[in-house]
Parts: sequence; structure tokens; C-alpha cells
Amino acid sequence: MSDIDIRIEGRAGRITLNRPKALNALTYDMCLAMEAAFDRWREDDAVHLIILDAIGERAFCAGGDIADLYQQGIEGNFAYGQKFWADEYRLNHKIFTYPKPVVSFLQGFTMGGGVGVGCHGSHRIVGDSSQIAMPECGIGLVPDVGGSLMLALAPGRLGEYLGITAARMGPADAIFAGFADHYMPELNWPDMIGQLAQTGDPDVITKAAQTASGGTLDSQLDEINALFAGESLSDILITLRHASSTFAKEALKMITRTSPLSAACTVEMMHRLRGSALSMEKALDLEYRFTYRASEHGDFLEGIRAAIIDKDRAPKWQYADADVPLAAVAKMLQPLGAQALKL
Repeated sequence: MSDIDIRIEGRAGRITLNRPKALNALTYDMCLAMEAAFDRWREDDAVHLIILDAIGERAFCAGGDIADLYQQGIEGNFAYGQKFWADEYRLNHKIFTYPKPVVSFLQGFTMGGGVGVGCHGSHRIVGDSSQIAMPECGIGLVPDVGGSLMLALAPGRLGEYLGITAARMGPADAIFAGFADHYMPELNWPDMIGQLAQTGDPDVITKAAQTASGGTLDSQLDEINALFAGESLSDILITLRHASSTFAKEALKMITRTSPLSAACTVEMMHRLRGSALSMEKALDLEYRFTYRASEHGDFLEGIRAAIIDKDRAPKWQYADADVPLAAVAKMLQPLGAQALKL
């Protein structure tokens, strides 16, 4: 079987991720195949909507397949990653701006690159197993694939909290934060997919959607706003260290597992995006400034080594004391000129 199953069923274009043993992690070829399908169906009158789903119970898509990025990076071939991210971001942008409804069914883990595919459509469905997160700072990246836009649009300072702690959201929290639209028990998904393919009408989703329970972010928002209001990572860390609540202590513990450079850049990205006319184009451009430099100047290769290659969970980060100079943040986020992302 192929890693991805692309076909037309009824009035729907169907894209099914099929790497369940790898938690449906996206390969470069899968991204290119998806983009080709979206391009092909854009003008196809037989296709009324797109349905994105995945095989397996554990994950819709737990991220990108980063082994190749690591191997190319340690060999000094930084251009490979730069092209991969540019092509991936182009796909994310196409999904976000697509003229037809895009319906995604997000069971289990939807993280990183999975968010870029599954959370930019018009109808994003979660169930009881759904766990959505942006864990990039933990491997020396920043929330990317358009995720920075969603974080910047989230209520209050949720963007900073979710971006630098990699906290996971269940179904109710994902809807509250703007990463999903509808909750539906997963037993009902096959029938819903059949209805969508038969009718080509996404309105059947609204009629079948239910209310998700068990969310915590709504009740924690005032505390999150107070703890994550700082102008920089250093400000946020000072606030967290002086706070006594269990929530603050847990958040601080989560941040200590991430790359300080990545976390500092993530905070700066949130502020820049909120301080401008928010758009997907601006978010992707800012993300690409970082990822373009991530292998050569950031902590990405060390983050992958510690998490995926050696699995020692002991990365040697730059600025390990978490005192990240403003100049280091500015360097990672400065415009790329002729190398800027082209969508």
C-alpha cells in the first residue's frame, strides 16, 4: 500500500494518510502528492469538497518525517531542508486559501506538520482521542506550517503558552483555541464521511456535531494571560519562577525542555504577528525566516539528535541558561531577501 491514498469518491476528493506505524508522519513525497491533488481538484466540477483522514487510531498525523532533514543537515546540505519547508508551507497555504470546503478528521495525535495539513481547512473535526499540539520548540524549531497564525489568533496569551510549552489540547480545548471547529464521537465518523461523499454538502457536519466536554483552557485563561504577558521569554520565565501555582510550576517545567532560542523566537513571533495585519502569508514568511536558518544557526539538528537519533533526551542547547540575547532572536527572524518564501 502507498503512504497516501488519493482518489475521488462520489462528490468528494479523498486523501487518506496511510503510515499508521509511523503515526502518519508526512514524507516529502506525501506533501507533493497532496499538493498535486489539491491543484487537480481545484477546477474539477465533479469534486465538491475535499476529505482528509488517516488510517489507524493513534494519529491523524504526528508531524513531518524529519530523519532525512537531519541526515542532510549534518552533512551540510542545508538547501534540502530549505526546499522541503518552502514546499510544505506552499501546501499549507493552498489548504488555508482553498476555494472548496476542506474537511479533516483529526483522531489521536495531530502535531506539527499534521496541524499544517489538518487544521487549515474549513471544517476540522475532533473526537475523544484527539490530541493537538505544536511541539516544535522541543526540537529546536518554532511553531510553523502556519501554526504561528493560529497561535497568534488564539484567545489572550494562549499563543505563547501553547507555543513554548508544547501543551496538548483535547477536543474541547482545540475548539476553544481555534485549532478545530466541531466535535463528533469517532464511531460516527465513517457514516459522516459517507454522507459527505454522497452529498458534497458540508452542512451535514453542523447538524451532527455535538458539544465537547473536558476542556481546561477556558477556565485557565486569566492565569495564562497573567503568566505569559511578558515582552520576551526572559520576562515570562521571571514571572513563572515567582508564581506559586501548580499550573505555573508545570508550565515552567515544560518550557525547560525546549530550545531557549526557539522559545524566545516564538514569543517574538507572536508579538510581531499580533502587531500587524494578521495573515497566513505573513505568518509563513516569518516562520520560514527561522526554519531557513534552523539547521545551520539554530538548535534543530541538536534537537533531532537528542529526541530521535540518539534518544538521550539531553540536548545541548545554545543559551542553555535561557538568557537569549535580543540580537540572536533578531538574527533568526531577519528578512531573507532574495531567499524569502514564495507562495
